[in-house]
Amino acid sequence: MSNRQILQAMSGLMAGMFVAILAGTVVANALPRIIADLGASQSSYTWVVTSELLAMTATVPLWGKLADLFNQKLLLQLSLGLFVVGSLVAGFSQDVVTLIVSRVIQGIGAGGLTALAQIVMAAIIPPRRLGKYAGIFGAVFAVGTVAGPLIGGVLVDTSWLGWRWCFFIGVPFALAGIVLLQRTLKLPTVRREVRIDWTGAFLIVAGVSALLIWTSLAGNSFDWASWQTAALVATGVVLLVAAVYVESKAAEPVIPLDIFRNRTVTLTTLASFFVGIAMFAGTVFLSQYFQISLGKSPTVAGLMSLPLIGGLLVSSTVAGQIISATGKWKIYLVSGAVVMTAGLGLLSTIDADTHFGLLSLYMALMGIGVGMLMQNLVLAAQNDVPAHELGAATSVLSFFRSLGGTIGTSVLGAILANRVASEMAKGLSESGIPVAGGGHGSAVPDMTKLPEPMKNIVEHAYGVATGDLFLIATPFAFLGLLAVLFIKEKPLKTTSGMERLAAEEAPVEAPVVTAAAVPAPRNGADPDAQDTTPGTVGLRKD
Repeated sequence: MSNRQILQAMSGLMAGMFVAILAGTVVANALPRIIADLGASQSSYTWVVTSELLAMTATVPLWGKLADLFNQKLLLQLSLGLFVVGSLVAGFSQDVVTLIVSRVIQGIGAGGLTALAQIVMAAIIPPRRLGKYAGIFGAVFAVGTVAGPLIGGVLVDTSWLGWRWCFFIGVPFALAGIVLLQRTLKLPTVRREVRIDWTGAFLIVAGVSALLIWTSLAGNSFDWASWQTAALVATGVVLLVAAVYVESKAAEPVIPLDIFRNRTVTLTTLASFFVGIAMFAGTVFLSQYFQISLGKSPTVAGLMSLPLIGGLLVSSTVAGQIISATGKWKIYLVSGAVVMTAGLGLLSTIDADTHFGLLSLYMALMGIGVGMLMQNLVLAAQNDVPAHELGAATSVLSFFRSLGGTIGTSVLGAILANRVASEMAKGLSESGIPVAGGGHGSAVPDMTKLPEPMKNIVEHAYGVATGDLFLIATPFAFLGLLAVLFIKEKPLKTTSGMERLAAEEAPVEAPVVTAAAVPAPRNGADPDAQDTTPGTVGLRKD
């Protein structure tokens, strides 16, 4: 495909990726208003976020396997269709149960889009050329992740729109993506007998969901050390052990276990997990830091994230272009891991009085590191697996990056709540203010209604606690750096996934005998006569 054809095909993929990311981030600043309008509880607040994330993370491996078996364009359009249905149901919801169900539908569609977009890219673009296009996808990912809360805040603050448009806004992009994919993306239809390992798929989804529910609710709905924790963890572990056994015996496993014998896949998977922790920590908790510790509005908080998105945008695009030009990629993975670790370490020094100039520099460094890592980890893995395993390898990386983000957000959120409570108790004690009920509780305070002395204590508590979160996240980034260091650099292939798959599945043909292979006639013999020398096969010259 020419560059123009690739860019045309990518237009639909980018629209799909954007709505997938937007689905999980745009409601962040709108949730308080949504829950209040629907008359729901605090536990419902958690489930509106968790349900979409659970469905997306748990279904990514299944979508990746389906991509190896069925037409990928149709699967992409199905994912976008599910997203449209979920968005419309969510926008018209009149109760919180309907809203949560719609978020599950959205999450299933978003899981397909997250996995399939990168799989299709690998199918149509050779790894040697993939870097510059992967950089564009990294930029779209950054825009959707960081701009989502900003868009949600603006929609909620606009009286003639309201929170329902947080769900409706993605529908035009999804419909445009379906049309663009139909017109621009040409992929062959896979026609072969397939056997989907439904038992393995169920066990994987159920096991992962049990662990994600635990990390999402522990510390809020129940204590980390409780019978609920023991039950959920035991259930998740048993289901996943059973999944490993079933997958090892299945003819068409959802996740081929032998894929982890590939050193590159294993190391890039570990690195993706740690990148997920860093990336989600940066976007989720920085937004709260801006609004509570620095006292900014949702819209201004979104604008203050621009250094992060700018660093990610520039680094992913520039690194991708250079990789495509030179064919060298490991140096950018190592540099990205180093810069990301440094950025997180510097962010661990922030508090309520940190100057925005310094904060912008720290965020930019973190964004630059994540930008060099995120898409290029996928590139390294896709370059080192057979074409028939592209879907599985890509979905495994997407799955673990999302899993890292989910677990990281849940665990770090619980740590943040405990740290804020202890800092506020300390501040209240030092100020001589009595602590009602033994503490301030886990509710997020409304900064506009607090008296000045109390406001200063809350701002300081959230500033210190946010800095501590980044200090905790820094060692995980360093582990990602160690994983990247052990990846062996291999030359980027110059053929696309479809070309490699055709070569892998091509039947082995018998050698073709040409005239040059026929012995010359001896002693003036008739050139059209058969050679009857013992031990040879009679051949005619023609």
